[in-house]
Amino acid sequence: MNEQTAVLGLIDIAPNARGWGFSRYILGKLPFKHIPGLQFCKVLGSGLNGGFSTTPSLTKQGFFCVFDSAQNAARFEESSSILKAYQDHAKEFFLATVQPYSSRGSWSGFSLLCSDPNPPKLGPIASLTRASIRPSKAMQFWAKAKPAEDAINLASGKILTAGVGEAPYFRQATFTIWDNAQSLDQYAQQGAHLSAIKAAYGQAYFSESMFTRFRVIKAQGIWQGKHVQIP
Repeated sequence: MNEQTAVLGLIDIAPNARGWGFSRYILGKLPFKHIPGLQFCKVLGSGLNGGFSTTPSLTKQGFFCVFDSAQNAARFEESSSILKAYQDHAKEFFLATVQPYSSRGSWSGFSLLCSDPNPPKLGPIASLTRASIRPSKAMQFWAKAKPAEDAINLASGKILTAGVGEAPYFRQATFTIWDNAQSLDQYAQQGAHLSAIKAAYGQAYFSESMFTRFRVIKAQGIWQGKHVQIP
């Protein structure tokens, strides 16, 4: 049975550690090399104030790692010198451990596996939406993205939201945590977000995309001034 498990970190680098924070982009995935069970890794930047923005943040960043098992993900969280280094240089630090139950598309050719497609009946879920935006469609995409972000900030049932990406403007992602699947569906299937999704597919905004929903195994820390503790 597939136990593919992802670990997502969100970090706001402390004012006296900005040089160290910038070095994370230069080193990229190199510090994560040879971690047992690691199948996929992305070192990410974030938008201004940690949101989904065309203006990159100078301090907020993150990473997304996928492991072949829950055990290897847990070992990474419990003993990784990488996590300790991030924590030591952070003003805010947040970590989520999640398992996919629904996913379509790919990220740099990598697709997530789902052994159980049913959402949890109770408890929080997470969502990751990422895309490589075609340069010729970027202006149309960002015109739709801002109203969708405004809507998510007002959505009920939202626990956390973060805008991350591999490169400003063209390679973007959104990570969110919700009280339950119903809260996410209510946001996703109406209003500005629904309009943005219809436009994205109808007008081929993306050269590659991935849309994934996860069970939240645990999530804890601070992001955008908000404390999160699950379970």
